[in-house]
Amino acid sequence: MKNITTNEFQERLDFEVLPSAVINLTNEQIAHAVEISNKTKKLSKQWQIYIHALALLAFEEWLTERLDILTINHEKSTLMQPGLASAITAVANLQVNKFKLCLLATGSLTDNQIIIPRVVIDVAEYTAHFYVLVEVLEEQNAVIISGFLTYQQLKEYKVKVHLQPTSDWNYQIPTSLFINEPDRLLLYLRYLQPEAIALPSLNVSTQMLANIQNELLTLLPQLESPESELWQILSWEQGKAVITHLELVNWVDSLQQKSHKYSTKDSLKDLLNLLTQPALNAGLWLWDELDELAQELSWHLLPNLTPAPAMRSPTEEFQSIMTQLQQRHIEIPVQARGAYQDFLLTGVPLRLYAVTWHLLSESEPHLWTLLLILGTASHQNLPGDLKLRVSDQTGILLETGVSRQQGDAYLFTRVVGNWNEKFLVSISLMDGIEVILPPFTFCPQRVL
Repeated sequence: MKNITTNEFQERLDFEVLPSAVINLTNEQIAHAVEISNKTKKLSKQWQIYIHALALLAFEEWLTERLDILTINHEKSTLMQPGLASAITAVANLQVNKFKLCLLATGSLTDNQIIIPRVVIDVAEYTAHFYVLVEVLEEQNAVIISGFLTYQQLKEYKVKVHLQPTSDWNYQIPTSLFINEPDRLLLYLRYLQPEAIALPSLNVSTQMLANIQNELLTLLPQLESPESELWQILSWEQGKAVITHLELVNWVDSLQQKSHKYSTKDSLKDLLNLLTQPALNAGLWLWDELDELAQELSWHLLPNLTPAPAMRSPTEEFQSIMTQLQQRHIEIPVQARGAYQDFLLTGVPLRLYAVTWHLLSESEPHLWTLLLILGTASHQNLPGDLKLRVSDQTGILLETGVSRQQGDAYLFTRVVGNWNEKFLVSISLMDGIEVILPPFTFCPQRVL
């Protein structure tokens, strides 16, 4: 079937309209909705998420009963990600075949207005081909699929009436704007091509986030209270930058759940650096190659890692370090590759060794590890207040310091992640002086 516009398609439709769809909720669906809502620990958001979960489960049943050839995928929907489920009062990014849908759950439609979150209209990542109005009659254990409209219709209405958002980042539109023939949506999903409803192109800019990094460092910790909302603290532009980065949304969610073990400021600073800074590709070390960033920052490759007597050159010093690692029962496989960098911290010459290798696992084939050894280039003990910190997109993974009793010549730490995970390494002194290295990533495929 050739592509046609929504207007042409509607004019060509000629079919009997069935009554509004009513889905009676089962005990299993109610229990599943409770399970979904319990994934967030914020009590003030659980009811909202519960209602949206009922809407989703009933809508999926309605689609399956009416048109079982459709492929429905809710795993990437905002409802299934607790941070987004709390922040967005809709079920966005529901995938049906190649269409994006957004479910707008409401109680009984006694009002002639419906509230729609601004984010699902004005932020490209969360826009939808179809916006579906779903009445959740929780006391009657029933859900009604009431109507729908397209992104194109919503956009045209917004321009026509000069629709303005409210201060809490919502729009109010009349329910009469929705097409109250839900079965017509089935025909669109069955025969229309997604290209017929143009959505705004994605434009996630790390530069925009980098430009407001210092502002977010000041503002985001103010969201510590579970009752705080993004719109109460941030401007709309700042809010867009946060909500288009799932890692930041999850950071705020964990902040409000008091689940940050380490310094809030350090955790947020590390996350923002992970999201905005270019990364070193440690995977190329397996090919005895450095990427351009590593070369610019004067990293040096180590040769094949085999034990040898201790010497003072960086290469032979590391071979001595390997002996110490073996005594700690840390084995480095022969296929591992490493590099090192020398730098100054308050006049102290430090040397960081980084070693990586691909972890072989049948259950998870794409795992890698990063082993870090921090010492001094002058081979003296490390400063007593030195700390080594490693973070990923979920927060600070670990922080280790020098033993005050005996002093340390080296600090050792090791982390493991998937190929799509990055690690940020920070080295600091107690007086706040800090060196933050570019993130380490792992992509062993060579680009020819």
